Amino acid sequence: MGKDSDFYKDKSKNQKVKLRELQAQLPKPALDYIYSKEQTTQTSTLISYSYDLLTFFRFLAASNPTIAGSELKKIDYKVLDQITADDIEEYKRYLELNTEGEQHENSKRAIARKLSPLRSMYKYLLAREFVSKDPTQLVDLPKLKKDKNIVRMNNYEVQSILDAIENGEAFASERQRKYNQKTRGRDLAILTLMLNTGIRVSECNGLDLNDIDFNVNSLTIVRKGGGQDIIYFNDDVSTTLKDYINGERTYILPVDGHEAALFYSLQGKRLSVDAIENLVKKYAKIVVPNKKITPHKLRSTYGTALYRETGDIRLVADVLGHENINTTIDYYAAIEDEHKKMARNAVDFRRNDN
Repeated sequence: MGKDSDFYKDKSKNQKVKLRELQAQLPKPALDYIYSKEQTTQTSTLISYSYDLLTFFRFLAASNPTIAGSELKKIDYKVLDQITADDIEEYKRYLELNTEGEQHENSKRAIARKLSPLRSMYKYLLAREFVSKDPTQLVDLPKLKKDKNIVRMNNYEVQSILDAIENGEAFASERQRKYNQKTRGRDLAILTLMLNTGIRVSECNGLDLNDIDFNVNSLTIVRKGGGQDIIYFNDDVSTTLKDYINGERTYILPVDGHEAALFYSLQGKRLSVDAIENLVKKYAKIVVPNKKITPHKLRSTYGTALYRETGDIRLVADVLGHENINTTIDYYAAIEDEHKKMARNAVDFRRNDN
């Protein structure tokens, strides 16, 4: 159950194996930095850091004339001490757009994220006097504007997407309608659950059947940071989950090792994160074509509705599993505009008061 389930144990082991594979490719300066973070940082985060640092060192080995052609493992502190602010600026341009070899294009937000572990590594190396300067501090990060427009669905759109699943009327072809009939109960349960609890797609993917307690209508989930939590759901969620569990799910023959999963694919495997994301996008594209709806937008929809009904930002943060309430405050700040709009008709000096 929860983080003690076989799924999460295997997931943790696989992540550690992946991290070790990436560490084997990193040069010593980066390796020292990653080692220093192992006790305080999630393995999944360290994997992202390692990928980003590998991208930087591969860029150096391919384009910097002082070390061009060098093996990554042979890049040492002396090499990093020769890197200049101009090199970092060039790397920024490389991250923004590269049309040769490993082609990619990144947004300003993605560039800032990829530069973050590089800046942290240099900060670590400078503090321990492994290098004499930090060129990353001489380079500005891309300026990011806070987006106050939260993409979410209104009540009509929420009901429309649930009706589309339940009735199958949104599908034009007979083939699509037949496929929808095979997964209708599962898809309705997933969308209803996510829209009424705000759980993340990874939390939904990790659910086992025995994580549900229908006696108190609760779910045991594993949060983004690896901590275990209990959330509660309403009768609508309870009904759709029971219909799926007692209906479609009973006809699935699970693959070995997937028996405990709550949500199955038609192949009998635990429904993957990608599969959940795709089914959300599939229905949303049909019903709400003017909005780019993803599982995270379902989370935004729930958080917005909860805040509108309660006005309690701390409750929203707790239910959504935000470790820092500032994350919630920043993300739902735009809702305050709705409160401000209420003031426009609140005062009328021409009104006769008795």
